Amino acid sequence: MDYNKLVSVTGLSGLFELLSSKADGGVVRSLEDKSTKFVSTRIHNFSHLESIEVFTTKDNVNLVDVFTAMKDSTETLPSDKDAAAIKKYFEKVYPDMDFERVYASDMKKMIKWYEVLVANNVEIKLSENPDQDATAHDGATAKAKPSAAKTSAVKDAPARKINTPRKMA
Repeated sequence: MDYNKLVSVTGLSGLFELLSSKADGGVVRSLEDKSTKFVSTRIHNFSHLESIEVFTTKDNVNLVDVFTAMKDSTETLPSDKDAAAIKKYFEKVYPDMDFERVYASDMKKMIKWYEVLVANNVEIKLSENPDQDATAHDGATAKAKPSAAKTSAVKDAPARKINTPRKMA
């Protein structure tokens, strides 16, 4: 399973592999229970993991950078029920994270997603050409912007809204 085919879907928990897409939605497979279903873009938005960025005190970084730091760390993953332990974990593992703008719920989501990726033996790396591999859904099929460019397409969007590309906030 390729990292560049993984998406988060608004309104649905967990991560999904995008199997195919159409103008009105996509067929996704859950990484947790392996169920397959059609998800309509009239109700849900898709966010490719490759396009998600995390606020830091310097330049924003791609989620892959945070996952890589988590993989390289000797710290044990905290329980996703303890917000204080999660924050302390990220303060050690990724101290450049902007804890004023990255919510505890986002850090919890990163822990859960990382566990799912490890459980499914997904190699966490950006594709060589994300512009051709990634597809965003905003009511119609469109090309996602390359995450390596660290786009700022959602600066004016509300901090909690999920769009592609988006910043984890």
